[in-house]
Formats: sequence, C-alpha cells, structure tokens
Amino acid sequence: MTMTYRSEAQALDAEIVGMMKRWHQTGEPLHDRAFDDLARRVFDHQLRYNQPYRRYCERLGVTSPRWWQEIPAVPAAAFKEAALTTFNPERAELIFETSGTTRGLPGRHYMENSATYDAALLAGFDRFVLSDGARLRYFNLVPDPAERANSSLGYMMARVAELLGKDRTGWYVRGGELLIEEVITDLNAALSENHPVCIAATAFALVDLLDVMETRNCKLALPRGSRLMETGGFKGRARAVDRNELYARIRDRFAVPNDAIVSEYGMTELSSQYYAAGGGPYSAPPWLRTRVVGPERATVPNGATGALLHVDLANRSSCVAIQTEDLGIMTDDGLVLIGRDPDAAPRGCSLDAEELLRR
Repeated sequence: MTMTYRSEAQALDAEIVGMMKRWHQTGEPLHDRAFDDLARRVFDHQLRYNQPYRRYCERLGVTSPRWWQEIPAVPAAAFKEAALTTFNPERAELIFETSGTTRGLPGRHYMENSATYDAALLAGFDRFVLSDGARLRYFNLVPDPAERANSSLGYMMARVAELLGKDRTGWYVRGGELLIEEVITDLNAALSENHPVCIAATAFALVDLLDVMETRNCKLALPRGSRLMETGGFKGRARAVDRNELYARIRDRFAVPNDAIVSEYGMTELSSQYYAAGGGPYSAPPWLRTRVVGPERATVPNGATGALLHVDLANRSSCVAIQTEDLGIMTDDGLVLIGRDPDAAPRGCSLDAEELLRR
C-alpha cells in the first residue's frame, strides 16, 4: 500500500520518538547500524518532500548516500534563505528564529510538530542535567517566551521548568534588559528556604551577574543539589569569555561543586542538544551524531580541529544534516567545543545577553 506524506511522516515521527523515550527511560543505546538505517530513511523522506533541500542535493550529485556520513549537510545559514521543510510551513507548530544576527534576516527553523522536539529536549536534559532525579526551581536568565515566542532557548527552559521543575519559575530578561536586582533578591529568598535551584543563563548573562556580585562582594551559596547551566558560545563581538575563568568565578560566588556546572551546546537549526558537566567534553543523546570535518567535509581524525557537521534525527521535518560555523575536536571521551570560526558572522544565543543593557 502506498503511504501518503502524512502517514509516512507520522510513522517516522513515532519511530523516532519511541526510540527517544526508550533511551530516556532505560538508557537503551541506538546502535550504529540502526542509526544509519534511520538517518538514511529520514534523508530519503526529505529528498522527496523538501524541495529546496532536494535541489541542493541534486546540485551536489548526492541523492543515494551509502551511509549516514555521506548525507549532504546544508549550511546553517541556508535557514535564512529558504523555508527548509517537508511540509507547508504555515502548518508549523513551532517556529524558532536565530538571534543576535547583525547581518541580514534571521534564520527560521519550522517544525511540523512539537512532540518530537519536546521528546528530544526533555530526554536529553533529564538524563544529562537531572540524572539524580532532582526537581528544581528554575531561574532563567534567558529570553522569556512570553516576550520572544520564537526563541528556542526560551521555549526549551519553559518546557523544562513546566515538566521537570518544582515551584515558581523566574524569568529575568525583560524588555531587552537583564534584571540583576530581581535575580539576586529571588535567589536570596530561595536560599532562605533552602530550596535547590537551577540557574540557566547565557555565558554573557552570567558574566554580567558575576561582575555585579563581585563589585558588591556578594556571595550566594546555593542550596545543596543546585546546579547552574550556561548555554551559548563563549565568544562575542565585544568580549571573550574563557570557560575555565567563568567556572572558577561561578564556584567562588555560588559555592557549587564543579560537576554542578553544566554547559549546554545547541543551535536553532537543530532539535537536540549536547551537554558537558564540569568543563569536560560534550555528550549527546544517541540520535544526534557529529562529524568534525575539514574543508571538503571529509571527517578529520580524532584530536584534529575542524568544523562541526551534525546529523540530528529529530530534524525529521526540516533537514537532518547541518553544517555549522562552529569548530571543535572529537575525542574518545566526547566533543571538545572550541568556538565559532573567527571569520563567521556573529550570531547565536550567546549574543542575546551581550547586547542587554543592565538596569
């Protein structure tokens, strides 16, 4: 029986979400052969229904990859040029926009349904950030989705707080301003109740907060079980943030152990995220795999620096393979993120907070 687009898309989504939920609940791995098979079936689906992507693959002469490493990756910047979807983007349940761009229009990632995105983000966050089962109160130094509905970071933290959190959630970016006084006041209240918290912030928002705390000689020893998650890059237009220095300042001001500091690496064009604890290498859920590539997109050996090319099965309704402007090194322990290519235009979540005016 010939499947319609709708039945085919629903079947793929159900298979992908089912695999995510099994890993979330049991840690069941996705073996290389199974990943390869599913990635190439998702690619074949996109080749038939995503017209801009099909034309791109045809120009490259790659429409029948022998394994997932040969799937053509679209540059992340292509999301500025076309609606890269397998469906009519007017039916998208989620639309995320790139942020911090100073040249041209933002990129848009249209997603046909929210269930796949939610399953990916909740499974990854729960296993990598909340592996001890903690249910925390969230202090979000990121864009409030009530103001910026198209922020993937804001949406992510809203869903995490709603489904995995406890008690009231705080949002501390309002009207383009970082509300440092409110952050400090509300953190003090949580401390008085001995309530463990999670502070989620971009690297630059953390720098702003730490600058003020150090100026005031303010220390806020977070309750046991708390953690702090920084997200976004470490380099921006005006100021570079050294990761080791940032973590040392966090430990000093918040009295948290190193393994309670988690780094999240994601991007608007992906549906899944990497996580690293205590400054170590990044790990990803099994449906997100990354190649470190050279100029011709050939995989470089472990330990060599190259650009990051991601294959994310959760991107079923857009493009499964994304070529980024980020540089990294693959090791036996995971991905070491170096930062953005210095010749790339500045963009991304880390620039949101850099441009905020402190009140």
